[in-house]
Amino acid sequence: MMSSWFSLTSVFENYLRRTFSSSGLLPQTMEIDSQTTMSFWGPNLSFHSIEKPNLVLVHGFGPRSVWQWGPQVKTLAPHFNLYVPDLIFFGNSTTKSSERSTVFQAVSIGKLLEKLEVKNFSVMGTSYGGFVAYHMADLFKDRVEKVIIASSALNKKASDHQVLLEKANVEKAEDVMLPKNANQLRNLMRLAAFQQPPYLPDFLLNDFINFAFIENLEEKKQLMMEFDFGNDLHLHISPLKQEVLLVWGDSDQIFPFKKALELKELLGDKASLEVIKNTSHMPHGEDSKKFNDIVMKF
Repeated sequence: MMSSWFSLTSVFENYLRRTFSSSGLLPQTMEIDSQTTMSFWGPNLSFHSIEKPNLVLVHGFGPRSVWQWGPQVKTLAPHFNLYVPDLIFFGNSTTKSSERSTVFQAVSIGKLLEKLEVKNFSVMGTSYGGFVAYHMADLFKDRVEKVIIASSALNKKASDHQVLLEKANVEKAEDVMLPKNANQLRNLMRLAAFQQPPYLPDFLLNDFINFAFIENLEEKKQLMMEFDFGNDLHLHISPLKQEVLLVWGDSDQIFPFKKALELKELLGDKASLEVIKNTSHMPHGEDSKKFNDIVMKF
């Protein structure tokens, strides 16, 4: 049996952290108010430039930000001052507040950027992070320049929720998005990825679960309740002031592509849509070159 202290997940995270560091980002933690602390990656002094635009990357449910934006950081860092926060209850970000909404996540990032004296910025969010990005654009109209929302059905309905549960063969959304055992994680990977990963033994998957999902589990369940998976009291979508780019996988099984078409219409004339073929819910990871090219052109 493998020693309990040895974690292949931790080893791989160290590799990811070195990727961020080599791209000019520095891990930091900051108290944004008396109740809330956020961990994030931001440009170190030698890489920061007033000539480069600022871009905030907002991750989705799952592991902390360093796991979700690696392919983007390597490509985008030479062109942008990147700010990559861990959302509240992910990574080392935490709060004593009872707030659990995506609005609270958006406000918290806004406070962080204000502390960092980042006045104007664009924002890109994936999945859950897309909800946060939408709120940031709406709340900080005069600060947010452009918005990229990837794989994030702001317009989801209770019927969409039910279809997802049936696809996953579970009764509760948390059994999909917050896997607690190896089989549940395999189920999530089956839905989230177009090309299925090779078989991985239980001990590796459980190691990843313990590392990525178990920490702050109860609080993450509360976040999911605020995310409103199960009813039609969903976010009221109105057009934003900014240009909005939607990026979607053509085979997304969590937020199907038809939701992207509907969302584009709801967001109005300033919204455009790019589709990445042969990808599911993670086009930024499954075809990062195509995804990054789309972002750069926007």
